[in-house]
Amino acid sequence: MSLSHFRHPFDIAKHPTLEPEVKRAILASWASDAAAVADRPSLRRPDRRGPPVAFDEVISALKSLDG
Repeated sequence: MSLSHFRHPFDIAKHPTLEPEVKRAILASWASDAAAVADRPSLRRPDRRGPPVAFDEVISALKSLDG
């Protein structure tokens, strides 16, 4: 499965077959500064070809894994 398959943080958080540790790792990579959009610190673009996502949504998806 390609990471570009995911378009939104909750696509990862709600994925039925990914282990929680894998979900956390993917979402953490999305939240990292490496995925930041230049001059837009509140946005991340984990797939350089896809649309940006809000950093707050990535964090919300991570928190959802905690129940």
